[in-house]
Amino acid sequence: MSEVKLLATARTEFGKGAARRIRRADQVPAVLYGHGEKPVHITLPGHSTMLALKHSNALYSVELDGKKTLAIAKDVQRDPIKGFIEHIDLLEVRKGEKVTVEVNVHVVGESAPGTIHVVETQAVQLEAEATNLPEWVEVSIEGLEDGASVRGGDLVLPEGASYQGDPEDLIIAISTPRASAEDEALEVAIAEEASAQSAASAAADES
Repeated sequence: MSEVKLLATARTEFGKGAARRIRRADQVPAVLYGHGEKPVHITLPGHSTMLALKHSNALYSVELDGKKTLAIAKDVQRDPIKGFIEHIDLLEVRKGEKVTVEVNVHVVGESAPGTIHVVETQAVQLEAEATNLPEWVEVSIEGLEDGASVRGGDLVLPEGASYQGDPEDLIIAISTPRASAEDEALEVAIAEEASAQSAASAAADES
């Protein structure tokens, strides 16, 4: 995806009180670091930053004092109750550089009739070019039969990306729903009770 532009300002106040004042002004405290450089503390515009973070692994063009820096979000801290953004860690990146990121698994298609699929791994670790990070990994389960599976080594990845886990990692499993022993025992008990009630009713009618 294209670069998301964010206009930053230098931050000189620190601490919880300063962070609250920044957020009340519809801004977000952040730190920009990477490549051995000294971390730069900045503030970002609240609304545009919130919209930008809706895209997983977006590439940001952060402009500070006329200088533009490419970066990705490495950590986003949110209020656990209200959900607003408390702080962002931005990692500086360069074109051609590779980074490791977490990417969500996106399932498409339908498995064979009568089967269900279970996503065993919701997100995977990929190494990819910092300026061309995927938002998700698409996995097709179209027509897969009972007992089939999709593993790490089966993932179809964007050009230049590589899976960072074990190729045998289970990503998705296909199965046919089967009743448990308890469910079967319950069904038998219900059937026997219904049969007993029917027999008792018939006996009562004969008498």
